[in-house]
Amino acid sequence: EVQLQASGGGLVRAGGSLRLSCAASGFTFDDDYAIGWFRQAPGKGREGVSCITLMDGDTHYADSVKGRFTISKDNAKNTVYLQMNSLKPEDTAVHYCAAHRADCGRNWSWEYEYDNWGQGTLVTVSS
Repeated sequence: EVQLQASGGGLVRAGGSLRLSCAASGFTFDDDYAIGWFRQAPGKGREGVSCITLMDGDTHYADSVKGRFTISKDNAKNTVYLQMNSLKPEDTAVHYCAAHRADCGRNWSWEYEYDNWGQGTLVTVSS
């Protein structure tokens, strides 16, 4: 059974940094999976933030986070990270990680592409 556990959210001031973690079980990082990070701000829809293909490390980012966020993986720990720097108040949202049984692909930011979801972790950025 595929399970995802997101953690690392918190309260930070604008300009600060946080690192989110997504611990995965039920598959290995040698398998053909991608892990995506999504976020949902109050009153808004779910937005794709970033994706990493586990087999080859290919990465994708939303324009709103390019140059500020970095997605990475630790194969030994079956964990994907999202390093978030230069945080802005508009980054405030519940952040989720999700697994897709293929590479990220051109539709990586579509939530319907993902089969398994972790619980969210709240990121709050104060101005």
